[in-house]
Amino acid sequence: MPSFGASPFKARLEYYEESATRGPLDEGTPSSFARVLGALCFTAGLVLLIVSGEAFVGLAGHILAGSYAAEGLSTEVAIVLRALMLLILSALLTATGLALAYNRRRLAASLTHAALLTIFLAAVCDVMVDGISWRIVPLVGAQVLAVVAQALIDPTLSEERRVQRELRKLELREEAEEGVLGRDPTGRGYIRFDFFNLFWIFVVASVLGLLFENTFHELYYHGYQNRVGLLFGPFSPIYGLGAVLMTLALNRLHSGSVLVIFFASAVIGGTFEYLTSWFMELAFGVTAWDYTGMWLSIGGRTCGLYMAVWGVLGVLWVKLLLPLVLRVVNLIPWKWRYAITGVCALLMLVDVVMTLQALDCWYERVSGTSPHSGIQRFYAAHFDDAYMQHRFQSMLIQPGSAARG
Repeated sequence: MPSFGASPFKARLEYYEESATRGPLDEGTPSSFARVLGALCFTAGLVLLIVSGEAFVGLAGHILAGSYAAEGLSTEVAIVLRALMLLILSALLTATGLALAYNRRRLAASLTHAALLTIFLAAVCDVMVDGISWRIVPLVGAQVLAVVAQALIDPTLSEERRVQRELRKLELREEAEEGVLGRDPTGRGYIRFDFFNLFWIFVVASVLGLLFENTFHELYYHGYQNRVGLLFGPFSPIYGLGAVLMTLALNRLHSGSVLVIFFASAVIGGTFEYLTSWFMELAFGVTAWDYTGMWLSIGGRTCGLYMAVWGVLGVLWVKLLLPLVLRVVNLIPWKWRYAITGVCALLMLVDVVMTLQALDCWYERVSGTSPHSGIQRFYAAHFDDAYMQHRFQSMLIQPGSAARG
């Protein structure tokens, strides 16, 4: 074994590399404990398969009875997701049991990671639809089993993952010191496409987009209107998503012609704006903008003027703002960057989901449907029509224009 005196991190890394040459960790005969744990996971998977089957049968009954659509879109989605999560969870636990039976501990550890996330999503859907009820009991049992399996399958796996994380942190620190953190290491594009970069591009562009939208509206239409797009925070997600799409599409054109970037951005932005308007109208009956009568208007969803605006914004983004954003987000200390990003991403996900649910419940109320599900009652109490109209001043609900109208 190498010495751990001078460089503990590198010594641990060498130790695991040498361990790999001595034979795969997953070979050999499974222990009695692994067999018992595998049998429990396999049995739990079969039980949840029955539960998920009942959920799908109930779902089919709602559809055949015609009562499914009356639940509201948010509740409908939650019911479907709950049944789907239960089915996925049953498959994950069954596969974990088989992996343990064959002593595939690495695979079993990965499966239990996925199982824990699936359990959380299924529990959220349960609470959204039925509140705290008996339905959550099998999920609690599955969570206990998954946690035990995750902790006891093989302690060396967690140590190995910790060393890999330390290696990644060392690489990040070296990139930060060289001033190339987040840049595309191949040199073909400007930035690396990883979650950290794309998430913060979305956040920063959402804030900058809202500032631009509010300022443009006040100067062009001579009146202030809050153009916010999410239930909480100063965000306009259409600009955040637009910036992500621009970055993905134009990353390799960073050093290219301004004219090419302009026309590509105009087409991408106009198409994205059109599809977003179409989705909001068909799903929620929401009209957030209407360009009817303007130059080169396409169904009122986009027009030549705003496509040109998207083109200019694309050039400014790729040539000027993207490098600036990358430098700003890299001010986040490299030791904390993933923890901070993870927390902020979770909060943003909650904001997006709650916004979609609030819009759906607003649509149901405007349509004359009395709140009867747990989701609808919650949003009627905390985000009523007056709140929604004040929050989303640019949005107009027209139930007749929705696909479910």
